[in-house]
Amino acid sequence: MKTTSGVYVRKARIQDVRSIHALLMDCSKQGLLLPRSYNQLYSHLRDFFVLAQNQGGVILGCCALSIAWEDLAEIRSLAVAPELRGHGWGRRLAEACLSDAVTLGIYRVFTLTYQASFFERLGFQVVNKDNLPQKVWADCLHCPKFPDCDETAMAIDM
Repeated sequence: MKTTSGVYVRKARIQDVRSIHALLMDCSKQGLLLPRSYNQLYSHLRDFFVLAQNQGGVILGCCALSIAWEDLAEIRSLAVAPELRGHGWGRRLAEACLSDAVTLGIYRVFTLTYQASFFERLGFQVVNKDNLPQKVWADCLHCPKFPDCDETAMAIDM
């Protein structure tokens, strides 16, 4: 088990993209989330927070807040390295995104997830996917699982 001393949450940097991609691909292979391409990561880098180590710049987790509309944002690509799961780091990453949403004046956040119980513990509730705006579904058109999405839609009002 790796120590968590010297681990902290910060905004992502350009040098983090390859590590974020590797982490997301590993989690995708485990069926925990959908993969993201390098193009998507570079295009949305400013959306990401990472869990980093002081020494060596190792990325141990990530989470993104993507603005969907004037009053709605999405938490996406939440991943934590296996050795750090169950220690509250996923919660810290998600809370960083929720705090960012409030800072931006956005008080409704949703997620499409395979990890519904995790988001329930944060206060999210299951919602009907049909209630999400069309703008959200623009991303879904590029998903290999479209139109047979098997993720759970959840939202929180802050």
